[in-house]
This record gives sequence, C-alpha cells and structure tokens, in this order.
Amino acid sequence: MLNPLWLKTFMTLIETGHFTRTAERLFMTQPGVSQHIKKLEQACGHPLIERNKKSFEITPQGKMLFDYAKESQNREAQLLASLEPDSAYHGNIKLACSGSLALLLYPRLLDLQCKCPKLITHVEAAPNRKIKADILSGVADLGIVTSQTNDRRYFSQPLSEEPLCLMYPAQYAPLIKLKIGELKKSDLQQLGLINHPDAEHYLARFCAHSDDPDFVDLRFDQLPITGYVNQLSQILLPVAKGLGFTILPLSALENFPHKEQIAIYQPKQAITETLYLIAKQRPCMPKRFNTVINEIEQALARKKS
Repeated sequence: MLNPLWLKTFMTLIETGHFTRTAERLFMTQPGVSQHIKKLEQACGHPLIERNKKSFEITPQGKMLFDYAKESQNREAQLLASLEPDSAYHGNIKLACSGSLALLLYPRLLDLQCKCPKLITHVEAAPNRKIKADILSGVADLGIVTSQTNDRRYFSQPLSEEPLCLMYPAQYAPLIKLKIGELKKSDLQQLGLINHPDAEHYLARFCAHSDDPDFVDLRFDQLPITGYVNQLSQILLPVAKGLGFTILPLSALENFPHKEQIAIYQPKQAITETLYLIAKQRPCMPKRFNTVINEIEQALARKKS
C-alpha cells in the first residue's frame, strides 16, 4: 500500500506546481518534500516527475498516480459523508452546471448556506460531457445538463426551459429595423461571431429550430470568427462593443452589467433548450440533495416568472 503521507505531498506538489509552495502549505522543508517524492517514485518503480532546473513536468505514470489519488480522495470523502446521519441541512454537495446557470444559482445557494451553515455547496461550471462524466465518477453529486440521457446509471428529471437568444450590438438595432425588422444571414456574416465553448452547439440548435428559412441552413463554418472568450461573464463584452454577435441562454444577459448595449433578435417562435437535473442512480436520494434541488427549482421558477 502506498504511503498516504507521500501521496498527499505528491498531490500538493502537482496542484501547486512548485516545491517551495508545497513545503509552505504542508509545513515541511523543501528537502522533506523531495524526499517524499523520491520515496514514492521508488515505491511505484517509475519516475513521477521530470525535473528541469527550477521547474518540473509530470510524467505519464505521475499523471496516472495523481488521477488515482484524486479518485481515492473523492471516494473517502463520500464514505465519510455516508457515515453521517442523513440530514437535509448538513453535509457537502457538489453541483456542476453551465456558466450561465452558475451565475444564476450560486447567489441563491449562498443564501441557503447562510440559513444552513453546515450545508456546504460547491459549484463548478462545466460543459455537458464533463458534467455527466463527473456524476458517474463521484466528482459531482448533482448536475444540470441540456440533453436527456437514457443511461440507467443516471437519475434524470426535467427542470425547466432555458430560452436561447441571438444577441447582437444594440448600435445595429436601428439598421435592422430599417430592414422591416428582419435579421438576415448576410447581416450575421457581416457582423461575425463571437465564439465561446458552447457557441457551435447553441448556433446549431438555434438554426435548426428557427422559423426563419434564411437561418435554417446557416452553419458555424460559414461565419467569420471575430473573437473568442471562454469566460461567461466576458462573452457579451465584445458584442456590446460592436465586434460581433453570439448566441447564449437569456440568463447570461440578465447577469451582464451593460444590458442596454445588447439587442436580442426575436424570432416569431421562441427557441428554448430543456434543462435536466441529473444525479447518480441510487436507492435513496440523500435529504440534503433534495434541499438543494428544491432551491434550484425555486430559482429557475422565479427566473421564468
């Protein structure tokens, strides 16, 4: 069995990327950190890091060990949590969702924690694929995704409908109105797309469900990319400055401080995406899960109204 103290030192070293910071965090000396890593490498029979003067790179074997140690850490946390009496207002719970939903839900979950200080919620913004993988691996307890799953390993239930909106610079709105209120493919090609991690997915869904024949055959590769942002809070900033358009859930605009600089193209029929709550299938859902689910449902219902 690998020494857990050496594993902790190794994990901290990989997370900090620095021997000095590792020593400070663990209240050790740098030679002590080096000794733990050396002993762990001897126990594994493989080098775990490649040293380059003052820096280092993790080896493939080191990456495998790090992933194993993280998974073991998560399983231990789950075991300890399961030993506690089931309580609706006590324990940790990890929620994974899109960035726009994280901005909406996190303040509500903080308010819940203020009322129930021992109910601690961790929120991570992630794409659908990672959320589903994290649920199965135990990295996340609850997830909110935009695609239904028939995999029996998951518990799944619909939550609400999330409007998808084509957002463009407000300074272009008068020009669109002069065209009898119509936004054409050529307008979008002239504006260019502000790309983001979900832009291609949102564009495909928006065009597939659009009642405007000019958009039905619009493809991602037909649009010039005029910018890329992977921070949700910043995606609308280049749009506000007139540098392009993008497609996002409506909640992203609700959290943007310069709403007056953004215009929304209104199709005749609203285009939405269904949100699904997922969790790992289990005989009985912990009570604290239901507490957080209830808070999520209330937040989404309030947003809709």
